[in-house]
Amino acid sequence: MCGITGITSFSPAGKVRLSKVKVSADTLFHRGPDGGNYFMDEVTALGHRRLSIIDTSSNGNQPMKDPTDRYVLIFNGEIFNYKQLKQQYFADKHDWQSQSDTEVLLHLYIKFKEQCLSLLGGFFALAIYDIQERELFLARDRYGKKPVYYHYSPEDFFAFASELKALQDYGIPQQLDKASLQQYLQLNYIPEPYSIFKEVKKLRPGHYMTIKAGKAEEHRYYELDWNHPNPSISYDAACARLEQLMDASVQGRMISDVPLGAFLSGGIDSSVVVALASRHTQQLNTFSIGYKDHPFFDETKYAQLVAQKYNTTHTVFSLTNNDFLEHIDAVMNSIDEPFADSSAIPVYILSKHTRGAVTVALSGDGGDEVFAGYNKHAAELRMRQRSFLNTLVKAGGPLWKVLPQSRSNKLTNLFRQLSRFAEGAKLDVKERYWRWAGFMTEEGAREMMKDEDDAKFKVEVQRRKEELLWRLDKGSNTLRQAPATAGRQGDSIEMEDFLATDMGLVLLSDMLVKVDRMSMANSLEVRSPFLDHTVVDFAFSLPTSYKIDRGMKKKIVQDTFRPYLPAELYNRPKHGFEIPLLDWFRKELKSKITDDLLNDRFVEEQGLFNVEEVRKLKQRLFSSNPGDAHATVWALMVFQHWWKRNTG
Repeated sequence: MCGITGITSFSPAGKVRLSKVKVSADTLFHRGPDGGNYFMDEVTALGHRRLSIIDTSSNGNQPMKDPTDRYVLIFNGEIFNYKQLKQQYFADKHDWQSQSDTEVLLHLYIKFKEQCLSLLGGFFALAIYDIQERELFLARDRYGKKPVYYHYSPEDFFAFASELKALQDYGIPQQLDKASLQQYLQLNYIPEPYSIFKEVKKLRPGHYMTIKAGKAEEHRYYELDWNHPNPSISYDAACARLEQLMDASVQGRMISDVPLGAFLSGGIDSSVVVALASRHTQQLNTFSIGYKDHPFFDETKYAQLVAQKYNTTHTVFSLTNNDFLEHIDAVMNSIDEPFADSSAIPVYILSKHTRGAVTVALSGDGGDEVFAGYNKHAAELRMRQRSFLNTLVKAGGPLWKVLPQSRSNKLTNLFRQLSRFAEGAKLDVKERYWRWAGFMTEEGAREMMKDEDDAKFKVEVQRRKEELLWRLDKGSNTLRQAPATAGRQGDSIEMEDFLATDMGLVLLSDMLVKVDRMSMANSLEVRSPFLDHTVVDFAFSLPTSYKIDRGMKKKIVQDTFRPYLPAELYNRPKHGFEIPLLDWFRKELKSKITDDLLNDRFVEEQGLFNVEEVRKLKQRLFSSNPGDAHATVWALMVFQHWWKRNTG
């Protein structure tokens, strides 16, 4: 795991920027504190910061050249099957300079060019420069676990970096993208491939780019095949196969020349990873975070049960309100563009404490998106089945709206969920997905912004929405009318569309961003066995009924690993990494909202947001029925903090 950056110039003005590569790489120091180096010729410069994981000697340093000095590689990530690939394709080669996956990757590219990408098992963002042809090759892993930002000026230069702030070091244009800002307000994150700046994009997952002589071309090398379930495999056989694939994925991700451990939240996914990892090591270090002042959010007792079952060396970081609050500025400073998933705060703290003991941590990320583990998945399935209860909940919409709603306790959270279900029942599946993906409606997000009613702007926002939701197009007008007895081919395949959309939106732009930024801010590498491509491809080959039914989310995962997990983990509410933002906003952080970041005068002078709508939002936050106001307030606070840092 590392940080990469680079620039290739197309003009004299572009060449002037080449020397900025050193500054850009230094900006990424936290991603690679173990070393850094640079390459530069007349037209291209590459920079690298190293977090040493495999072959920690200087032989694995980057940028790495091949023996002919024609190719130069910088690489962020891990290739877990590099030893197998080395043996398969280079059995007769004996002059290796290192024991690293980096060197194997470089020779695979020389041998196969872009076709090598389909051979790689792992996660990566990489750049390879052909000095002879003066061609830059840039690629990203299948699901976008490792980030790549880029700016392309056809007449001037092309620059890229692992984080936006490192890209800014090249002096790129920084005009705010208002369409991105509106979708950020709605979702609390910016959907890829867009960024907060108009002239900065993100390389799409499963894609590569070639850049030469002012021309940049993007190509796909991997696409999720989600629409062809294989009903021939029995459920028992599928469970057995899942265990095999997950075991192999976990074992492969335990390759490391530095200390390795695992996050253990007490949920099913992280517990599965710990159970499997315990097969392949005599002693596993596990780490959990607890909420000392808020028992409703604390799940450490379940993590303790798993730790005891597998005799791990378990550490619980039980934190008070003050522990969380003192890290908020550090979290916001670690965000390179506005990102407001508030669970980033506990992930940051967990990563910080974990890094004190290990350099690599396994996690359960991706399990919910791949195997249908969210409440919204159960709600969508229930929505498709006609029932008296559905009708009753839908009819009760006006009532749910006036009842107190918040995430702070079971009852008010139930009212919040009932209200969202009733609201979604009025929409087709495409609009319902979009509404449930966010905290605000499109109209609410647009009203929050100042002077953004022009038709051109609305068209662009709608175009991006359609681009994100294209997998839902074919079923958007039929699902509400589907009878309760609809067969799998008429119903479940369209549920797969729902899950595949999550892979390209929620997983890519929210979950993976959160884990990457917060872990790498603390120089910790996080590996996610559920996102091995063999596991993901297998999951999307299964009938939907194997993953979710009326009684169980993530069904095949729960059933497959039931013999290995404590019974107490089953049939309990799912919390995730939630934090008590509402309480903090009403107490410790109130002055930061009212007197600083969302102060009326500051908002008015800034000229981006409708001060009256911001004022209404604050009133709702401090009312007896805040709903999800805390999430939007947090989004605005994160943006304002970012804005101040970027505008001086």
